Amino acid sequence: MTSPITVIKSVGPKLVPFFKTTCIYFVLWLPEPSVLAAVVKILPILSLGGFILIHRVSFPSLHRFSYGILAGLFFSCFGDIFLVFKENYFIHGLCAFAIAQLIYAINFGFKPFKWSVLLVLSLLSFAVYVILYPSLFGPLVYLAAVYITLLGYMTWRAIARLQFFERRWTWSKMSGCFGAVLFSISDLLIGLNKFVFPVPYVRVIVMLTYYTAQLGIVLSVVDYHKCDDLKNCVDVDTKSDDVSKKCSLNFHSADSPLKKNGIKVD
Repeated sequence: MTSPITVIKSVGPKLVPFFKTTCIYFVLWLPEPSVLAAVVKILPILSLGGFILIHRVSFPSLHRFSYGILAGLFFSCFGDIFLVFKENYFIHGLCAFAIAQLIYAINFGFKPFKWSVLLVLSLLSFAVYVILYPSLFGPLVYLAAVYITLLGYMTWRAIARLQFFERRWTWSKMSGCFGAVLFSISDLLIGLNKFVFPVPYVRVIVMLTYYTAQLGIVLSVVDYHKCDDLKNCVDVDTKSDDVSKKCSLNFHSADSPLKKNGIKVD
């Protein structure tokens, strides 16, 4: 597993544009709605997209995973723009972010399944919908249900892939999980503020959690390995080299790549 210090040294300089544009957003704190406010709002997200492109040049093996995160950021930008003009385009923003959540969820993969995590998040999602339901109207009655489901689905997949207790977690998976949870919190605050009761300092809290959430999800590409997509993956703890994982679909067989390389498999 890559150490957090190594991760910071590797990605820190590439994230400078993100932190600068985030500071610009909060320093300017432009009133909404306005075109300039929409442009400034999406600059941090565009910076994260640039980070992935730069990082992919250094690590071309990121392949499909990085493209999935980029696609999620793309639709998030549209969602941000629509929500700046939320009086007229709230549903459009909801749909754009729904697509982003679905892309993120698919990108996080479908294994391991983790029934317990699914059950807990399903109950929480249902509870949130019950709270919002009395204030919903028109198409929002159905769209809110779909969006909450997709948001819970994305969070479930981010948490499930962490595999913390199986000792297969990495800092990139941890950041992705952290980002997904923060995304849920950010969207929950938006829903409560719009439909249930006014939340103090809601815009500040929502944007802080939202930008941090997107950063966490984007950082999930840093320590990503192709073997994360395979059915079976074995962690290898060695002090003599930098190998973090060796993968094989049948690693107990005599032809296992692990055994051929002299790595003992329990």
